[in-house]
Amino acid sequence: MVTEKFSYDNKIVKLFAYATVIWGITGMLVGLIIALQLAFPEFFNDYLGFSFLSFGRLRPLHTNAVIFAFVGNGIFTGYYYSLQRLLKTRMWSDKMSYLHFYGWQLIIVCAVATLPFGITTGKEYAELEWWIDILIAGIWVVWGWNMFATILVRRVKHLYVAIWFYIATFVTVAMLHIFNSFELPVSFMKSYSWYAGVQDALVQWWYGHNAVAFFLTTPYLGLMYYFIPKAANRPVYSYRLSIIHFWALIFLYIWAGPHHLLYTSLPDWAQSLGVVFSIMLIAPSWGGMLNGLLTLRGAWDRVRDDVMLKFMVVALTCYGMATFEGPLLSLKNVNVISHFTDWTIAHVHVGGLGWNGMFTFGLLYWLFPRIYRTKLYSTKLANQHFWIATLGIILYAIPMYIAGFMQGLMWQDFLPDGTLVNKEFLSTVDALKPYYMLRSLGGLLYLTGAILMFYNLIKTAKSGSLLANEEDEAIVLRDKNVKSTNEYWHRTIERKPIQFMVISIIVVAIGGLIEIIPTLIVKSNVPTISSVKPYTALELEGRDLYIREGCYNCHSQMVRPLRFETVRYGEYSKSGEFVYDHPFQWGSKRTGPDLAREGGLRSNFWHFQHMIRPKDLSPGSIMPAYTWMNEDDLNLDLTEKKINAMRTLGVPYPERYAAISVSDLKKQALVIATDIVSNIPGQKLSESQKQEKINSIVNKEIIAMIAYLQRLGTDIKPKTSKK
Repeated sequence: MVTEKFSYDNKIVKLFAYATVIWGITGMLVGLIIALQLAFPEFFNDYLGFSFLSFGRLRPLHTNAVIFAFVGNGIFTGYYYSLQRLLKTRMWSDKMSYLHFYGWQLIIVCAVATLPFGITTGKEYAELEWWIDILIAGIWVVWGWNMFATILVRRVKHLYVAIWFYIATFVTVAMLHIFNSFELPVSFMKSYSWYAGVQDALVQWWYGHNAVAFFLTTPYLGLMYYFIPKAANRPVYSYRLSIIHFWALIFLYIWAGPHHLLYTSLPDWAQSLGVVFSIMLIAPSWGGMLNGLLTLRGAWDRVRDDVMLKFMVVALTCYGMATFEGPLLSLKNVNVISHFTDWTIAHVHVGGLGWNGMFTFGLLYWLFPRIYRTKLYSTKLANQHFWIATLGIILYAIPMYIAGFMQGLMWQDFLPDGTLVNKEFLSTVDALKPYYMLRSLGGLLYLTGAILMFYNLIKTAKSGSLLANEEDEAIVLRDKNVKSTNEYWHRTIERKPIQFMVISIIVVAIGGLIEIIPTLIVKSNVPTISSVKPYTALELEGRDLYIREGCYNCHSQMVRPLRFETVRYGEYSKSGEFVYDHPFQWGSKRTGPDLAREGGLRSNFWHFQHMIRPKDLSPGSIMPAYTWMNEDDLNLDLTEKKINAMRTLGVPYPERYAAISVSDLKKQALVIATDIVSNIPGQKLSESQKQEKINSIVNKEIIAMIAYLQRLGTDIKPKTSKK
């Protein structure tokens, strides 16, 4: 046997590790700020009323920072360390590794530079604009190219289970990102989703659910299969279970997206498919969890003494809880209570804080002493971090579960005479404030633990020296494709990475194709309604402002065919109402009431006052004041281009409407501004004073926002105005 020497690149591991910690603390800090905005709205929304610090703009920054910056860098930290050692080779190209690192950080910086300033597509977890989406796709290809090239020059015959999950992550996230990001650019900073209404909702939650599956789950399962056996110094519990776990998981997960849209206008057959496959997901998910926990069988003394394993055990436990709860929430009778409530927030954070966060912490504690050739600076601090983080998860999740149950039950509570007990939506908001405060405390503890870890890791690094190029040697592999004696059947495909990738693509694509294609091409799935007309130019500009301010983060636009919703909000929503909505705005959380039937319910003057002084008109409201919308002029530079873009997307505007769109916009704005000034109570104005006030507001953003709000739902049933 001939051996050859080579070295592993630990510098790339170090870079991703530091990025993980720095962006993690940043994302958690933004999360704490928005939690405090809901817990203490008078302070954060009134005295710190900067547009770029409003909840609607910071919430997508928080989700992107935690998912793609913290978890994303955490994935690549563990991936670059484990892949080289599993394949017994250095990465194929150091240059591509570092292009991947710096490109990924550039994407994150682009998110930070756009989202707080309202530059967003308005699609949850996919808010970044079209040119950033292209950059993401390019960097993702760089990573995948380098990975497959490394696999092809490996010094081992078979691909270990961790690498299966890395491959599935690469191919599926690429597919999800590309298809969900089809957009028509209007300008460098503005685009519209190619899909509309029901179709957009299905594609978005096909992406959104599977972003959780194939970005927050499958790569971490790959890391689990490498790092838990390493830390426990034991082989993985069951190779055959890992085979079932992998193929069942990637096949079933892709079907489950429609369970985010139960009781909505999505065709019922698609909803039912989502429910069925969500229930089946329990088996492979728990199979993976048990495979990880049972790997520790006989090593529980090490768990007690090894802080890294403590984090891993809690992570796997939280993964098991979240993957049981997900299918539970897909049951329609449970979803009636949970949908649009804080129960979903609790569920997501058990996965995010518990599974992804705790696993990442354990991973970093294990890696730093090894790449810096030293002992962990303080095991005591690491143990303190473990207990602080665990308590933080408990104090975050339990209040949110209680809040979610309360919301869901209070919304559907009826008196014997058939009227709603909590007719005013704000009564449910008032009941939740103590739980929002407790949630903030849990978030503060979790962030504190992360800061302690950062200090511990820096001190660890300073006490040692980076082993940038770690030497190793391996037997020269003559032929990777020679079949071994008595080889298990699955070993055949493990020797053939390209075939493995192709089969993975087929397995994950089946569900998406069956659910999405009929919805896109079969017109009967989305019947049109003749009374539904395109938005006017002013309403379209107002809708863009609604998206810019992130109003969809707190308000839904989907009245479900449930008694407690139709009594509160009016006629249930029809799929044909949304055929001109690029993107859809159904929302996923009701921190405020549903707005699907808002048009005509209140006067223009009420909306004007409410946008500027929400707490005066609605005592107890936690809505921020949008004072800047009454100060900033509406930008009309892109109005004509927006109309032309909508015509390209199939919205039936008259052929020459774009040319007159600005003048039409100004006429409608004048009508609204005149109505607002005419209804100012307790003031008698001369004609000149009246005209002066009209001129002072007619060109403001707030007028466009009011136009959009007054349009909502009016195509189906006219509303009686209440001034």
